[in-house]
Amino acid sequence: MRNLILATVLTAFATTGSIAADRNAIPNATPTGPAVSCVQSSNIRETRVHGDSTIDFVMNNGKVYRNTLPNSCPGLGFNETILYKTQTNQLCSVDIITVLQSPNLMRGASCGLGQFQPVELEKKQKR
Repeated sequence: MRNLILATVLTAFATTGSIAADRNAIPNATPTGPAVSCVQSSNIRETRVHGDSTIDFVMNNGKVYRNTLPNSCPGLGFNETILYKTQTNQLCSVDIITVLQSPNLMRGASCGLGQFQPVELEKKQKR
């Protein structure tokens, strides 16, 4: 059975600073264990795209897996919407994501994933 997943990223922007810089900034993170090849796709709550080569996969339990793509994926940081197909209930480093371009969700670049590194995101300091 094929699983088809469309991941739409919602991004909140700070009221100060450049929107383009904020949307592509990669939040600081500390690895919390060894990288893994796969994550359960049914446990992915949301994805957060940071530029053309980094995606944070936030799981239902709050755990975050950072995936740094081995190559830059054109249009990923701008569109922030991806599509992926899996043969199982797992999303793995051998799988391919496809960028969906706005406004008609036309298919854009297809790019390979890297390993899934569990991380703890740095807490934002209140101003």
